[in-house]
Amino acid sequence: MKKIGLLFVLISAFVFGQQSVLEQKINAIIKDKNATVGISVLGFENGFKYNKNADKKLPMQSVFKFHIAAAVLDYIDKGKLSLNQKILLNNANLHENTWSPLRDKYPKENVEVPLSEILEYTVAKSDNNGCDILLKLLGGTQKVQKFMDAKGLKGFQIKFNEAEMHKDWNAQYQNYSTASSATDVLKKFYDGKLLSKKSTDYLMKVMLSTSTGKNKLIEQLPENTPVARKTGASGKNNAGLTGAENEIAIVTLPNGKHYAIAVFVSNSTETNVVNCKMISDISKSVWDYFNK
Repeated sequence: MKKIGLLFVLISAFVFGQQSVLEQKINAIIKDKNATVGISVLGFENGFKYNKNADKKLPMQSVFKFHIAAAVLDYIDKGKLSLNQKILLNNANLHENTWSPLRDKYPKENVEVPLSEILEYTVAKSDNNGCDILLKLLGGTQKVQKFMDAKGLKGFQIKFNEAEMHKDWNAQYQNYSTASSATDVLKKFYDGKLLSKKSTDYLMKVMLSTSTGKNKLIEQLPENTPVARKTGASGKNNAGLTGAENEIAIVTLPNGKHYAIAVFVSNSTETNVVNCKMISDISKSVWDYFNK
């Protein structure tokens, strides 16, 4: 029994020591940065947890498109919507002066496309028009809130769509998540506690194809690492303030195990390059921790 007790103490000391190294690395990355940085890491198979400012309610920006997509797929699971149903695109829902690869692909009005294409553009390319089309189909942001509340998700709030956030800089702060809430919802998603297996597999595939934010979580990871992710960014206001530079993801390790990571950079007066480099460096430090 004494040997077992000693072994437990030695293992605990080693694990704590490794976590301390990670803490030191992350502290060095965010030191002297004029920004609030919320971080949460959750190892799926080993239960590892790392949190820093993880309970602060920070603006999500386009990270909320994951939650919206999940709510849409829940409607599809319940037979209220279909991935194959046609959605009419026109001047009324393809707004100018917003990020919209969907609008760029379909510049002419009155084009019908399947709901699946809207969903994929919204998540993988972070299309703002696609986002608001999905919200309209659901019946508004309150439907997403109700879905997430029903799944027991804490520290999450959604009130405004993309068009409303574009009109009012402060609206983004009402669409918030804590970093720990983000890793929690990713774990629920991975475990099949949000959606059917078919919808879970579908959304995972879409997230793996995400093309935005290549200078953030995936920048320093080995090429072809499977990372199912969703990015978010506010840009800067006239005062030079970044409301949000974010990313959440499920990362698959070389040994086949997984971890969720959420990094939210908020209220930053640093440059966009510095904000993204913080996320990239934090991601690399976490990767190195899991691959020791």
